[in-house]
Amino acid sequence: MSMPFLVKDTALLEAMAFVWLEADRLDHAEFEDWLAMWTPDAHYIVPVEPGTGEFETHLNYAYDDHAMRCKRIERMQSGVSVSASPVARTIRSLSRFRLLADEGQWVDLRCMQRLTEFRRARERTYVADMEYRLERGAEGFKIGRKVVRLINADHALGGISYIL
Repeated sequence: MSMPFLVKDTALLEAMAFVWLEADRLDHAEFEDWLAMWTPDAHYIVPVEPGTGEFETHLNYAYDDHAMRCKRIERMQSGVSVSASPVARTIRSLSRFRLLADEGQWVDLRCMQRLTEFRRARERTYVADMEYRLERGAEGFKIGRKVVRLINADHALGGISYIL
């Protein structure tokens, strides 16, 4: 008798473990290790419009290539940025994983993220659909694209001092 709730797809299990590791590195400010998880040409995208797929021609909260990801980390760690002082503490929870495609050299994964921030004696929660393109290499997965689709993205996103 098979149990339908057991995951037998190793690609899905590997992708889940990889994005859990990414979330843990962000929550524990392991930014150098986090930056190493990306391909050189990857993009981190937080669109304003909920359903858009045309990121290059639409407004985004973030559309970061490698250089912009590095600058974002530098600003967060410098203490100079008003939005990064004091530094927020975060906890991410990922669930509802679905492997959308497995094309050999890459996989597309979608999941849900609930991020809780604690900063200035106040707690905030952000919920998003996460879309990952994970590229396979000799050392395992690397992020080729990460899209954070906040459920309330079309409303003003407050100043945040961390990576969604």
